[in-house]
Amino acid sequence: MPTLRIQPSNHPLSRRGFVTAAAAATVLTLAACSPEAASFQSVDITGANFAKNLRLTDHLGQTRTLGDFKGKIVVIFFGFTQCPDVCPTSMTTMAEVKRLLGERGDLLQVLFITVDPERDTLPLLKDYMAAFDPSFLALRPEPAELKTVAADFKVYFKKVDGKTPTSYTMDHSAGKYIFDTTGSARLYSNYGTEASVIAADIETLLKSR
Repeated sequence: MPTLRIQPSNHPLSRRGFVTAAAAATVLTLAACSPEAASFQSVDITGANFAKNLRLTDHLGQTRTLGDFKGKIVVIFFGFTQCPDVCPTSMTTMAEVKRLLGERGDLLQVLFITVDPERDTLPLLKDYMAAFDPSFLALRPEPAELKTVAADFKVYFKKVDGKTPTSYTMDHSAGKYIFDTTGSARLYSNYGTEASVIAADIETLLKSR
């Protein structure tokens, strides 16, 4: 009985199909060898071309930049001390995040940037941080600096007049930016996100450093 031999076809479509299959197999092989991408519950903004520039005075009178906190996870929140609910709730959440991190809580740095520099003096900001965690730092930009940093972080803020000149309030963005240990913006956590979710995302960032 004659032997049946399968010869590769010289038809262009056949050759193209073989090359495509080989390429697909190569991609699958490389994917299998690549480390699994980190998965987060917060909004992943890795590679963002904003939230990069920060040079402000903290409540101790010291100039701070993101570079000062290399090796730590940095969480930045914009608010003001006379905020009735959103700001204290957010800061209480971050204090709980630090507690949930346990010994790794020392690798967390929370930065509170005031959107109300007219009323938020450095002593007032210091007392405000102490009410949540003494390691948290408040940053106070001058009005011109506030516009610049808010634009860089894509943060909204607006003064809302009250019954008297000093009884105004501030509308502002309420999410939190989370930076990895190299100082790169990685996540955006919406207002109301539970402390356990934020802590889990920070743990993931710490494992991937």
